Amino acid sequence: MKRMKIMSVVVCALVVSLSVGATSRIVVGAQFGDEGKGKMVDYLSGDADVIVRGQGGNNAGHTIMVGDSEYKLHLIPSGILREHTQCVLGGGVVINPRVLLEEIAMLESNGISVRGRLWISPYAHVILPYHEALDGHVEDRKAGASIGTTRRGIGPCYADKVNRVGVRVGDLFEADRFSGLVARNVARVNKAMGGVDTTSFDGVYDEYCEYAEKLRDFVKDDCEVMIDEAIKAKKNVLFEGAQGTFLDNTFGTFPFVTSSSTIAAGVCGGAGIGPSRIDDCIAVVKAYTTRVGNGPFVTEMDPANCPIEARKGREIAVTTGRLRRIGWFDAVLVKTAVRLNGAHAIALTKLDILDAIEKIKLCVGYSYNGKVYDQIPAMCCDLSVVTPVYEEWDGWMSCTADIRRYDDLPEQAKKYIARIETLCNAPVRYISVGPERQQTMIKA
Repeated sequence: MKRMKIMSVVVCALVVSLSVGATSRIVVGAQFGDEGKGKMVDYLSGDADVIVRGQGGNNAGHTIMVGDSEYKLHLIPSGILREHTQCVLGGGVVINPRVLLEEIAMLESNGISVRGRLWISPYAHVILPYHEALDGHVEDRKAGASIGTTRRGIGPCYADKVNRVGVRVGDLFEADRFSGLVARNVARVNKAMGGVDTTSFDGVYDEYCEYAEKLRDFVKDDCEVMIDEAIKAKKNVLFEGAQGTFLDNTFGTFPFVTSSSTIAAGVCGGAGIGPSRIDDCIAVVKAYTTRVGNGPFVTEMDPANCPIEARKGREIAVTTGRLRRIGWFDAVLVKTAVRLNGAHAIALTKLDILDAIEKIKLCVGYSYNGKVYDQIPAMCCDLSVVTPVYEEWDGWMSCTADIRRYDDLPEQAKKYIARIETLCNAPVRYISVGPERQQTMIKA
């Protein structure tokens, strides 16, 4: 029996070793987005060779602190801040060329090289002005039933993709094809908006032809081949998810979801690789929960009585500037996300924001129709009808922002982390105690 236990420990250690030393890794959000994925990608990209974004658009926002400098990125992978990396916007991403060019200019003005390091897949779809106009129009017509989108044109762009009328990056360089697509789509959208000419063919065509020339050198025909060859060569490839698991358009809180698949499988599909090529999946979660926009939020606290201050917690959306809704940690949510993503480990962020809270609640179940669930019930479409089941924990009431080793964390903080591991069926591997790169520790 003793020998079997020793063998079990050895096998477990080997699994952890293989996972941590993985050559291809996905970072996904396990809540509603804004979990700190950008920071974790920046941290993990220290030894990465290639960083790939596989889905979403400029409705996502990552804030990365490097020393005294703060960078806000919406499209370009966070790994661009590491000079040795190659970064890819994959075929599953929807791209607003104006926003992308603004980000390139911002990075270059800060002395960060982009050319020869940033690549765009020709398969990626293009957001055009009529997508943004249609997005706002549709939201306004929903009135009280609006989703709360960022109005960046993401949904209409993905809808055009599904309806097979979209414009891909590769189309920008085929004049006749691009002209025909824009002409038909402008006429279609103007008609859908009541015959009002919200966009003109000439204006869109001329503007985007200019964008095409500026982006020409970034478009790489063999992006997907480059990623595949990097994996085959045992290089470190990091896949950067956007948004969060419960904004996924299949398994999220439908209809309050985004327009792409935000789980690990969706990232793979958008990057053009098979799931079997992934060695490691990291689920990023906050030490509590937040959400931007409309939709159910089981553990949401009344802002008037919330012990977590939105501004102190830096809970202001990068893309919209809206204050985020705040709630207690929801283990039902995260346990479900761990399963959906096949996550090997958790990265726990913003632990420091709980430092001064005397009593901390953990949601350990949902009470619904006389039954308590530890994962989200299938087809429980309106989560506003479930009641959270809480455990209450003593806070640690001491500053963690300057701690760099897990062993040095307050004992009560370590107990809180251990309980999250048990409830969510995944080990916590990384812990963040502040926005800066060095405020991250590895839990051995």
